[in-house]
Amino acid sequence: MTTKDTVYIALFAALTAALGLIPQITLATGVPITAQSMGIMLAGALLGAKRGGLAIVLFLALVAIGLPLLAGGRGGAGVFFGASGGFLLGFPIGAFVIGFLFDRHAGRPPFLLSLIYVLIGGVGVVYLLGVPWLAQVADLTLGQAFTGSIAFVPGDIIKAVLTVIIAREVRRALPDL
Repeated sequence: MTTKDTVYIALFAALTAALGLIPQITLATGVPITAQSMGIMLAGALLGAKRGGLAIVLFLALVAIGLPLLAGGRGGAGVFFGASGGFLLGFPIGAFVIGFLFDRHAGRPPFLLSLIYVLIGGVGVVYLLGVPWLAQVADLTLGQAFTGSIAFVPGDIIKAVLTVIIAREVRRALPDL
């Protein structure tokens, strides 16, 4: 790990925290709609698997020790045991998967393929962990938890599209990122 890697990891952990300053919208399930999931998408798309995943691990470690970095000023180990805990645990895995898929290409993959990569990691993987966790914690059936989570998908698709637009421009400006 180089100094440059460490700086990028810290930068994207900070970016993810900064995205938490955008006001959240909390639905009936107790899981808030936030811009922070875009941070994990950007970390994976721009930093790759290892650095992107580590950036989000660093972000979550800071949350775990009590820093109020999650949307709404939440922080502390307790947030990992609430309704959104599974989604939070899916964040670094999602960033890693996005980065892994992007790392497979030299240069920039086409827009649609990039969007598919971001949706697989940033939505698919995160929901794969978050929905069962939500069902368990909120005492819901898996179907009820899944149905309740559908409300988040349109916003996640918008964040994924924005991520791809931003990532393509950043990669064009900084091809050695």
